[in-house]
Amino acid sequence: MTGLRLGFLGTGWIGRHRMAAIVDNGLADVIAISDPSDEMQLEALAIAPAAAVVADLDRMLALDLDGIVIATPSALHAAQTIQALDAGVAVFCQKPLGRSAEEVDAVLAAARRADRLLHVDLSYRHTAAMQAIADRIRSGGLGRPQLVELVFHNAYGPDKAWFYDPALSGGGCVMDLGVHLIDLALWTLGWPAVEEVRAHLFAGGAPLGDRTDVVEDLATASLTLEGGTVVTLACSWRLHAGEEAAIAARFYGTDGGAGMSNVAGSFFDFEGHWHRGTAREVLSVPPDAWGGRAAVAWAERLASDPRYDPAADRYRDTARALDRIYGR
Repeated sequence: MTGLRLGFLGTGWIGRHRMAAIVDNGLADVIAISDPSDEMQLEALAIAPAAAVVADLDRMLALDLDGIVIATPSALHAAQTIQALDAGVAVFCQKPLGRSAEEVDAVLAAARRADRLLHVDLSYRHTAAMQAIADRIRSGGLGRPQLVELVFHNAYGPDKAWFYDPALSGGGCVMDLGVHLIDLALWTLGWPAVEEVRAHLFAGGAPLGDRTDVVEDLATASLTLEGGTVVTLACSWRLHAGEEAAIAARFYGTDGGAGMSNVAGSFFDFEGHWHRGTAREVLSVPPDAWGGRAAVAWAERLASDPRYDPAADRYRDTARALDRIYGR
């Protein structure tokens, strides 16, 4: 036994990948798994053969767990996280933590009330590229930040129907992809206040407008931050971009610039660069096994200190920015 007792609620690809990262690092024992798909359960048992298969969260919470990893559809995240926290169990949840800032506020209140650790799988923070870029920016190398350009185009779009139901997903490509990039920008810059937001959302080639029966598949937004920095976002599903994915976060300031971008259309391979004038310094190149680092960081923190981490309060900032993009 490693000490930590964990349950995994939802064992699709992401849930299993996070499970493997934690198990491979010897950080915890997987006590229980739960998924509506027999196939997904069997694949999870290949990683954690000693785990019990349970029907639902209620049965999982009866097993004296230290923490739960939640990788279920978005509509379930807030309620399931609150239920686990109210039972005194720490949570690592897939993004988004909630479909709105109101849901996120309710989750944070539960975490503070329970005094239990809560992390969200905002995994791009943990790429080698963004770690190096953030260190340079926070040490003042950028000078005064002026512009941040965020791009995330996915050539395919989600393959599950609930993503396209606003009541279940909370939104389309902004909620699915943009959440990572808005979080990256605010996290890197030290959480400046968002003073103004302008956005344009489209579905099927037409402005989304007041429609509530579909979600956006293309979005652009401009956020003006405290101090005058402007953040631009462009994200989409099924855009004709000539490659499987186009992902980038670029930062420009009075004294320098930096950028993280994917390599050759990859969803997983990223390069990090630092710029001064026309000169470019390479900060990081693939390979970089970053996908499970957020889960490992949560498990390491849980093993040493299961109490609430006040840094989780910042999940509200990203949620409120997304609400404003959606006009909520």
